[in-house]
Amino acid sequence: MSPRPSKPCAFCAIIAGEAPADVVHSDESTVAFLDKTPVFHGHVLLVPRTHVQTFADLPADQLPGYTALAQRLERAVESAMDATGSLVLVNNVVSQSVPHLHLHVIPRRPKDGLRFFLGPRHPYGSSDESAAVARSVAQALDDDRSAG
Repeated sequence: MSPRPSKPCAFCAIIAGEAPADVVHSDESTVAFLDKTPVFHGHVLLVPRTHVQTFADLPADQLPGYTALAQRLERAVESAMDATGSLVLVNNVVSQSVPHLHLHVIPRRPKDGLRFFLGPRHPYGSSDESAAVARSVAQALDDDRSAG
């Protein structure tokens, strides 16, 4: 678990009621609110009340409730905004504007103009190279299971 930062955390201030937000959900472990600078109207952020920086830092016992609520928010945002679909994402450190875990639920429609950042693509040079990367990730996954 990440300690609360020495610099004030914008999301901790919202959680504490010290900063305004348009809250759509609040319970003992999470708060969900509209993004102040939304990609599209209905863009919601889901944050844990516990100050952690990344998804990996969220305590394992909080994962089931957090992810179940993320699914509910996905359906709710799509329904409320009459959206065809949604983009659900978490930035960890890179592109994370506030260093407090936050999951985005962004309503999407065909041809809505959003140019998502999954590019440029960097294909593997060969099947041997992709197999080596797959083995490396699998080993890291096994190492993580052994450590936990």
